[in-house]
Amino acid sequence: MSDFVEQCRREWKRLGVADPLAEEMAADLASDLQEAEGEGISAEEFLGSSDPRSFAASWAAERGIIPAPPGPANGRRRPFALVAFTAVAAITLIVAALLLVTGQPKLSLAATTRTTPAGTSRSVVHSVSAAAPVEWILLVLAIVALGFAAWLWAGSGRSRTPTAA
Repeated sequence: MSDFVEQCRREWKRLGVADPLAEEMAADLASDLQEAEGEGISAEEFLGSSDPRSFAASWAAERGIIPAPPGPANGRRRPFALVAFTAVAAITLIVAALLLVTGQPKLSLAATTRTTPAGTSRSVVHSVSAAAPVEWILLVLAIVALGFAAWLWAGSGRSRTPTAA
């Protein structure tokens, strides 16, 4: 059991816990472990963990000595820029898809041919979508941007090791 306390002591030192606080916590832990052993309770059963590093880090975080590791319990918020980027990419995707589906805006071209002596004239009107290439490019860029945003969302929830204050 003293090995567990020593490993916790080393972890607190690594995390930057002040020596007096680390000694106080180690003494409390050793006392609690001896008391539990006297009652016939194993250290693992008493602590709920057999990993001294994670136990030491979580105990120091609970006492407010080091910042708590980020996670859902801490109410961690997503960065505003990531939310805004995702929203703009989604809106761009919707607008580009709607423009492609409706075929708007339309461009009409009129061509008139006249022959002077016979007096015949011929008029031809062509109507085409003027923005189709731009809409396709916009659609592809929006899909790429949403894929990048999804990758960023997935990466922002990864756990990190606790750090000292």
